[in-house]
Amino acid sequence: MSDSSASMAHTAGADLSFLVRYMKAPRIAEALAQIAERARSESWTYERFLEELLEREVFARQQQGGETRIQAAHFPARKTIDTFDFGYQTSVRRQVVLHLASLDFITAHENVVFLGPPGTGKTHLATALGMKACVAGYRVQFASATAWVMRLAAAQREHRLDTYLRILERYPLLIVDEVGYLPFDAEAANLFFQLVGARYEQGSLIVTSNKPFTAWGEIFGDPVVAAAMIDRLVHHAEIINMKGESYRLKDKQLTRLTEQSSSATSAQPT
Repeated sequence: MSDSSASMAHTAGADLSFLVRYMKAPRIAEALAQIAERARSESWTYERFLEELLEREVFARQQQGGETRIQAAHFPARKTIDTFDFGYQTSVRRQVVLHLASLDFITAHENVVFLGPPGTGKTHLATALGMKACVAGYRVQFASATAWVMRLAAAQREHRLDTYLRILERYPLLIVDEVGYLPFDAEAANLFFQLVGARYEQGSLIVTSNKPFTAWGEIFGDPVVAAAMIDRLVHHAEIINMKGESYRLKDKQLTRLTEQSSSATSAQPT
């Protein structure tokens, strides 16, 4: 490269650095010199050069945006599908969960319902799907069923329930955890029904419950309301019934079995 060409390239590089900083594109600024040099050495087209720069910035912003959405969703913990123990929880097919992880159910405004005893991984999978949705660009809100009812009740007391439900329409996915751990009175059941009704074919829900649908009439104190709610919830839904012992007690059970075995061995006559 001649001195004049090198000088022009240096000036152009300085101008580009200023422009990308002005545009608040720090990843482009960081990679500009390296990518420009590679583009020159490999004779890239202008389009290829621009695409490479923009890809760096877009990818970084997606990652940063995903982290922001994850924090705003208020998950109880960070869980991923990769850390779910399908070997222990054999009642759940990996292929089904991976299909849900494609997030097609969100674009289709469908629901996911996890039913099963405590400790079988319902919240883990609900959280994992929610976090994946955040990374993919979807806004998500996570709360227990009790917390959702408290929010709805507060909105109703302030005469802004309709407004709050419209605000929730901005969230493609809502996660309702632990339906059934505490019973609801008639007012709470009605509020929960309004939430499910407002989401019907308009947005997605992930619901976890330790009770089968046959027990929801008791949970909500009104079999008619429960039946209407279930009808809307499951009309477009993937329902996953989870079985087995609590994963949280797995190590304790192994310890107990080991202690029993040791006791039995020591009690044998020598």
